[in-house]
Order: sequence, then C-alpha cells, then structure tokens
Amino acid sequence: MKGTKSRLAKSAAAAIEPVLIRLGERIRNLRAIRGMSRKALADGAGMSERFLADLESGVGNASILLLSRLADALALPLAEIVGSGNDARAELNLAVQLLSRLNDAELEESRRWLQTRFSRSAQGSARPAPIALIGLRGAGKSTLGKQLAAALQYRFVELDHIIEELSGMDSTQIHSMLGQSAYRRYEFNALRSLIDDSSKEIVVATPGSIVSEPETYGFLLSNFLSVWIKASPEEHMARVIAQGDMRPMAGNRDAMNDLMRILATREPLYAKADIAIGTSNRSVEETFLELLSSIRGNSP
Repeated sequence: MKGTKSRLAKSAAAAIEPVLIRLGERIRNLRAIRGMSRKALADGAGMSERFLADLESGVGNASILLLSRLADALALPLAEIVGSGNDARAELNLAVQLLSRLNDAELEESRRWLQTRFSRSAQGSARPAPIALIGLRGAGKSTLGKQLAAALQYRFVELDHIIEELSGMDSTQIHSMLGQSAYRRYEFNALRSLIDDSSKEIVVATPGSIVSEPETYGFLLSNFLSVWIKASPEEHMARVIAQGDMRPMAGNRDAMNDLMRILATREPLYAKADIAIGTSNRSVEETFLELLSSIRGNSP
C-alpha cells in the first residue's frame, strides 16, 4: 500500500509540474520586467525569499492567497500572474487593464463598439448574418424561429439537435455521464460549426442557459445577429407545461421562485442581444411581425 501511495504521489507531482514551471517562469519574468530583486518582491508579498525562489524554480506550490499577494506586490491584476505569459498577447493585457478602469455603462458601450467593429459578420460582405434566438424555455424561440426562417428562406436549426449530433447523446445523457463542462464544450463546438458552415442563412434557437458561459455567449454575440425572445416567468412556466413537460414542477414546490430567480440573474446577459422582442400578452402573429420587421431593419 505504501508503495502504491508513493507511486500515486509521484504521478500527481509529474502531472502538475509543467503548470508549476510555467507559473515560476511567469513570476520570474514579471519580476524582471518590474526590475525588482527577489528579496524586494518577497518582502512586498510577505513571504520568505526561499519560498519565492522555489516558486520561481517550479518546485513551489503557492495558494491563491499567496499569488494574490504577489500580484499586489507587483502592482498587477491576479490574472496577469496566472496568465499564459505569451508576449504576443501583450496588447490584450494592456486592453484589459484599460477596460478595468471603466464603469459599467462605459464597459457596455465599449463591448458594443468592439462587437460591431470586429465581429465576423461586420467584416464580411453584405451577406446577412446568421440569426440566434436566445431566452428561457417557453419564450417561443422555436415557434418564432421556424416562422422567421420560412419568411427569410433561411434554414432553421435547434442548437440542442446539433449538440446531439456531435456527441451522439441527448443533453440529459451528456450532463449525467460527462458533466456540465463537457456539455458546454459541445455547445460551443455546435455553435461554431454553424459559423464554419458555408451557408450563413441560418436561424438557430439556442438553449436558455447559453448566456451563462462567457466564451460561448461572447462568440454568439460577435458572430450572430442576436434576438432575445422575452416573456414573463408565469408565461414561461405555463408554456412549458402546456407542451406536456411537467419536469419544472416535479417534486419542486419552489419551481416558480426558482424560475423567477433564474430569469432575474440572466436578464442583464439576455439584454446584451442586438434585439429584444416581448411575447407577453401578445399573439404569435403580432410578435412575429415585430420580429421580422426588426430583423429586416438590422440587415446590412
């Protein structure tokens, strides 16, 4: 047993060693850029010079608290310490530092400008951008998406179906067998596959939680004309149940409160969409006409 534990310990050490080596090199390089001696940095971070030497050599393993103290001593954000250290990304680091000084309104203005200026659809020809519908389940994404695709002569797809094709499993199986992170990878790859497709004339209905993954949602906002299909929590729930899906209520007396909380936390993310269309207390036809008009108004 003792021999087995020793082998496991050595295996674990070997697995993390490259990470520690990269971290040590990163700290050493940042210290050099700052022109600080090892002693000065150790004193500033409140750690021993010997420990810092071990850390820079790739044999020390610092807690996040110690790394935070190193970042403060170097007058850098923590992300700079644990970053890749790729010099080619120096401009990104400078941009991040600039953005960190902006207030929320200025950040939103900057994001929208960058999205308009550098999105793939903005750099292309006059061809229309693919369209992504976002929002909670029961908002009407599939119903409106199919009508919109027919009116524009686009192809309509459900992103969940693309995920199933890529994985060979349905969403429930992915979550239960492979976990949340695997599902998110498939979700991103599914979305990217639609952009890689030669035809951009697509309307895609996305899962309600897609906004919770920053990389995927950022990719969506940059490459699709995004539309938030809105509804009240009560209508979301009523529509899902009307479709015969009782899962939201099964064994959960707080289902409505949970739904309201989910919608409240996601609303600031949904609001980043290019267009917002409300469906509450409106007919499908009325909502569709507004959606079609908004899409045509945003076409190049």
